[in-house]
Amino acid sequence: MKNDQDRPLTRQDRCDRCQAQAYVRAVLPQSTELLFCVHHFRLYRAALEGMATHIHNESHQLLSQADQRPQWSAARDAES
Repeated sequence: MKNDQDRPLTRQDRCDRCQAQAYVRAVLPQSTELLFCVHHFRLYRAALEGMATHIHNESHQLLSQADQRPQWSAARDAES
């Protein structure tokens, strides 16, 4: 069974700073859990890595989502 701190994040999980979709969970001592969007995780990463007991990072999902979106090029836009 997976550890609770490794459970997948869902679309309902929101960044504690800005309410965007969370892709990172940082577990602090005494099991305090903080959720971050990728932007805010990058801002606080150094501090979190120094104090968190566990960091669960699903930011790779952003790349896989981008791969599924239609690709547009400047040439295609110029044809319109």
